[in-house]
Amino acid sequence: MSAILLTPPAIEPVTLADAKHFLRIEHDDDDDVIAALMAAARVHVEARTRRALITQTWRLTRDVWPSAGVLPILPVPLRAVTAIGVYRDDGLLQMLDVDGFHIDPVSAPAMLMVERGAVPAPGRVSGGIEIDIDVGYGDTPDDVPAPLRQAIRLLVAHWYENRRLVVASGEVASMPVSVSSLIAPFRVLSL
Repeated sequence: MSAILLTPPAIEPVTLADAKHFLRIEHDDDDDVIAALMAAARVHVEARTRRALITQTWRLTRDVWPSAGVLPILPVPLRAVTAIGVYRDDGLLQMLDVDGFHIDPVSAPAMLMVERGAVPAPGRVSGGIEIDIDVGYGDTPDDVPAPLRQAIRLLVAHWYENRRLVVASGEVASMPVSVSSLIAPFRVLSL
């Protein structure tokens, strides 16, 4: 399954003012650098945890329906499945009724239950199924769990203060241990 970001988050989980306060920076000279580091830190935390922090829309594509009837949905937390479509033999996208599917949004990963024979088989070999989802904790930084926001602050500070590769034990260290510890409870493991 592949995932395509359709609508990115409108804001970052940590504000520029918050990041600058954490870094103890009062000037505006590095605002663009700090903003870029904030976005990179969010993406890094989202990738490591398999979670979306601020509301965003994704399109998941899949070749076939799962034989077990259960389709894991990532990233989490799932807010809504907004559309499900299957490409027919003639190349047109047939939209399916989302209400006809059982969705478990609480599990991590969330689960979409597919009843065998109740859905049409895709008419093309690859990417024949499209599922649009809204994910994220909410629309504001306060909706994001505090440990994940703190992990972003720490990453921004680490990258801001170490603008070159950081070597630890002969290997490039991309993330401080404190960040790993903060995000560990939020990681969604593979099934």
